[in-house]
Amino acid sequence: MNVIDNNENEYLSILEDSVETGLEVNFRKSWKVLVVDDDPDVHKATDFALRGLMIEDRPIRLIHAYSAAEALKLITDTRDIAVAILDVVMETEDAGLAVIRQIRQLPGSQSLRIILRTGQPGYAPELDTIRHFDINDYKTKSELTRTRLYTSLTTAIRSYNQMKKIDEMRSGLEMVVKASTELNQKRGLELFAAGVVEQLCALLNIEPEGLICAQTGGPEDKGSPRIIAAAGRYSSLIEQPLTNLDNPAIRGAIERCLREMCNLYDEGLSLYFSTKNGGELVAFVETDERIEENNRHLLEVFGSNMAVGFDNVVLYERLRDQAYLDPLLRIPNLNKMLELISESPGINGDRCFAVIDIDDFSSINDTLGHEFGDAVLKEVYRTLRDNLNESVISRINSDTFGLLGPASEVNAVKLLALFDSPFPIQGNELRISATIGLVALEKGKPADPEVLKNANLALKQAKHTKRGSAVYFSDEMGNIMRDRIHLLRGIRSAIESQKFFLVYQPKISLDTGKPSGLEALLRWQNEEGEYISPDYFIPLAEQSGLMVIIGNHVLRSACWQLSRLREQGYTSLVMSINVSQLQLQEADFVQGLERILQDYNVPPDKIELEITESIAADDPRKTRDLLLKIREIGVNIAIDDFGTGFSSLSILKYIPAGRLKIDRSFILEMEQDDSIARIILGLGRNLGMMVTAEGVETGDQYRALRDLGCQEAQGWFFSKPLEEEALYKWLRTVFG
Repeated sequence: MNVIDNNENEYLSILEDSVETGLEVNFRKSWKVLVVDDDPDVHKATDFALRGLMIEDRPIRLIHAYSAAEALKLITDTRDIAVAILDVVMETEDAGLAVIRQIRQLPGSQSLRIILRTGQPGYAPELDTIRHFDINDYKTKSELTRTRLYTSLTTAIRSYNQMKKIDEMRSGLEMVVKASTELNQKRGLELFAAGVVEQLCALLNIEPEGLICAQTGGPEDKGSPRIIAAAGRYSSLIEQPLTNLDNPAIRGAIERCLREMCNLYDEGLSLYFSTKNGGELVAFVETDERIEENNRHLLEVFGSNMAVGFDNVVLYERLRDQAYLDPLLRIPNLNKMLELISESPGINGDRCFAVIDIDDFSSINDTLGHEFGDAVLKEVYRTLRDNLNESVISRINSDTFGLLGPASEVNAVKLLALFDSPFPIQGNELRISATIGLVALEKGKPADPEVLKNANLALKQAKHTKRGSAVYFSDEMGNIMRDRIHLLRGIRSAIESQKFFLVYQPKISLDTGKPSGLEALLRWQNEEGEYISPDYFIPLAEQSGLMVIIGNHVLRSACWQLSRLREQGYTSLVMSINVSQLQLQEADFVQGLERILQDYNVPPDKIELEITESIAADDPRKTRDLLLKIREIGVNIAIDDFGTGFSSLSILKYIPAGRLKIDRSFILEMEQDDSIARIILGLGRNLGMMVTAEGVETGDQYRALRDLGCQEAQGWFFSKPLEEEALYKWLRTVFG
């Protein structure tokens, strides 16, 4: 060992102040202190200086590390190190500080106290390092006499002990809180009781060794007490009768506590508390220490609080039954099934999740009554239960069951076969049909909660294809849905940022060859610069209810454009605007249309609303009443895409329309067969309606339509749809 100088306060004075050695250390009850230094003589000196000393009635056990890496490994592998005495300068000038940074990043290292020491005062740690990494003390080695080292170590150990007690208390409280969130009543009570034991041990500063027992029922049931939770070496006795405990002294203390209904402080601690539901509970903890009078009062308060907590656990479990069990069938409901899906462990075999929807169940309820409907549900469940032994069955909707189990049970063939035979319902044989959506789950992995959405997608596809069928979810199905969601978000964003715009396709009078009007067409260019087809985004906008907002935007923009055209002298043009069924269903549609016409000073007879024949066919009388109101304010009506729907021709008698539009598909066929175009033109003449041909692309089509007496046409033969600037340029060219 190298001598620095003769100063009595130097580090070597540790040796001078040392006392007798050779005391045996009780490793189980000792304070673990880690000495980190690259100088072996420092380790010997520290060991010699602290040998035989006691702190808080417990000896010190030194653990040695000679490098930063070795120190980190020991801290990671060794439990309950109280203090680390750490050299600043080891392999490098700041090795000690680097170790501190790494220590504080280790889980569970917050309680560890750190004393820094150095033989080279010039390498003092920076103040922000001490502040950020929770260092207890910093001393040069020359300052650390035996007495000062003992003082610093005592302060650090007391701080460590206090922090550990707080951690133990927090751990016990967390277990009690966690008990209230458990699914299963048995598991919930077990966690609650185990938390009581651990918290009691923390209060008494002893190892968690004990058990909790309760009577099997209330006052009317004085059966043998049952162990509902245990800790330490008694943990194997959980859910066993107290009579199985082979320690007569402990068993007697618990029985006496239950019998006398009070706390006992001899032969360990037996804490008694009763609950509102009539049950009685005893928390027993082994301890040789005498419980002081002031602590007994604290324990009584603790017992009273735990009694309330126990009642809350029982009440919460009852509430969970209501939240997670179907009240009719007493099986898991949707909430419980979602939990089971997310928590169920993966298994080696194939698994599957399915949703089974009973077809026309609402009709059964409406015609035969809810009592009969309940009987149907019970019988369907009984059939599923009797045939699916390894699967979880839940009721996730009024007429929908959810199944989670092996693919050998939960598969399309087996499930559909269960509905082949009639079901016995209240003495009657009833045939029941079910439509099924299934999702195959990945081997060895828990099911993704998205599986329910995927199963419902498959169910929807099955209903669309054929009721009474089964469809498996596919990646393609998911991709389509993701694309739809992405598109829907884009539509909403486009509405907010006003990214929808109009183009205008000229309509030509075949009598004069001059423009007679324009059709306003909606267009959308997304954020990526792509033009999205209206055939793609308009149906989705209608399904999501956004078409009303978009439709009102189209109405306003088209009327504003017509107003500008009229200011430029194009007063003969009629603006055609498509309206959706959702728009027409708005209660104030007619009033809103009138306001727009007034806002832009547009003559009503220069506006033509185009509707599809499917809209007219949905509710002819109601639609007629609405369209008559529109005609009363002077706006014209046209039936778009006529002949492509499945409505009866008689619908034309109900609709006060002044124009029919021949769909482009019939125009394309004219060179081979012009019979349908002839029929529509004949209908128009007989009903006194104008006829417009869409999609005219060739001169032959134009001449044929003119010869057949068609009054108006539009299409790329005349002009493609034009944006505003191009439209004005085209009009100036045409009109001269």
